[in-house]
Amino acid sequence: MSERVLITGGCGFVGSHLADEYLRKGYQVRILDNLDPIVHGNIKAPPSYVNKEAEFVYGDIRDTNLLSKCLEKVSVVSHQAAAVSVMQSMWNPTRYAEVNTLGTAKLLELLVDRNRYPIKKLIIPSSMSIYGEGLYKQNDNEVFPNLREREQLERGAWELEWDRKPCFHEPTHEDKPLRPTSIYAITKRDQEEMALSIGREYSIPVVALRYFNIYGTRQSLSNPYTGVAAIFSSRILNGNVPVVFEDGAQLRDFVHISDIVRANLLATQKDAGDYQVFNIGSGQPISILEVAKKVIDSFEKDFSAKVTGTARPGDIRHCYADISRARKILGYAPNANFDSSIQELIEWVKTQSAPDNFETAYKQFGI
Repeated sequence: MSERVLITGGCGFVGSHLADEYLRKGYQVRILDNLDPIVHGNIKAPPSYVNKEAEFVYGDIRDTNLLSKCLEKVSVVSHQAAAVSVMQSMWNPTRYAEVNTLGTAKLLELLVDRNRYPIKKLIIPSSMSIYGEGLYKQNDNEVFPNLREREQLERGAWELEWDRKPCFHEPTHEDKPLRPTSIYAITKRDQEEMALSIGREYSIPVVALRYFNIYGTRQSLSNPYTGVAAIFSSRILNGNVPVVFEDGAQLRDFVHISDIVRANLLATQKDAGDYQVFNIGSGQPISILEVAKKVIDSFEKDFSAKVTGTARPGDIRHCYADISRARKILGYAPNANFDSSIQELIEWVKTQSAPDNFETAYKQFGI
C-alpha cells in the first residue's frame, strides 16, 4: 500500500497544488481544511480545483480530537494550514497566535507519541518574513539594519543605512539573524522553531521551508491580504489601477507555485534535509513596480500603476533569496520563467470573478 500524506490547509493555494503532485507520485492524500471564508468565501465544500482523489476532512487544525483521527496511518505531514497576512496580523494578533502558533503546538503535541504516530517526515512551511529586512553589506561586512524610522519614510528616503552610512542589499541566506516585524512573521518563526525543537528531541524528521513571494493559479483573488501578484490582478480584473507603495523599487523574490511544490517533494523524499531550514525562492530579485508593469502588460492595459510615494508601517525595503543551500542539499533548482508564468497566471485570472477588497482592507488598517 502506498504511503499516506496529511496536508493541513490542503484546499488552499499551496496545499491543493501539493495534493496534485503527491497523488501523481503515488501517495495517498488526506486533506484537513476548515475552508476559511477569508480565503475561500462562503463555500461548504472544497473548491472545484481540489483533486477528487484526495480524501477531504472538514475541520480546524486546533481540534485535537479531529487532528488525532486525521493522523492515523499517515507517513508524511505537510503542515500548510496557517493564517497568512502580514498586514491583517497586526490588527488581529489573537487569531494569528491561535491558528499558527497554537495550531502547530497541538499538532506537535500529538506527534510526540511516536508509537501511535510514527511519521517519517514533517514539512513546516515558514516564510521569508521572519528575516525582517534582508541581508546587507557595508565594506564587505554583513550588516543587519533595523526597520527604517518613521522620520526617514516621511521624507521619502527609502534605502537602508547602517551607522548613518549607505549599505547595499545582498541575497539573504538562512543564517541571517531573524528579525520578524509583524505578528504573522513572529508566528511563522514560532512554527519553525517549535517544530525543529520537538523534532530533534523526539527524532521526528522535520524540514522547514522558508517560502518567498509565491504566485500562480488558485491564489485567492478575493482575499486582499494575499500575494501582491494576485492583488494587482484582482484590481485590474475589476477595472482598477494597481497600487504600489514607496517608489516601487523595493525588491522581492517571486517564486512560482510549481517550484514550491518541487521543493516540498524533495524535502519529503531526501533525508539529507532533515532538521534544517531552506530558502525556497527563485534567487532572482525583481522590483514591485516591475511586477505591476508585467501584470498590466499581460492584461494588455494602457495605464500605469499608481505609485503612492508613501510607506506602509512595518514594510521592509529589500529581501530576496540565496538558494544555494537548498540547491546543494535538496537538489532544488527553480524552473519557472517569471514572464511566461505571469502570463499563465493572468490567463487563469481572466476566467475568474472576484471582488476587489483592496480599498476596504487598507482603510481597516488605517492607510
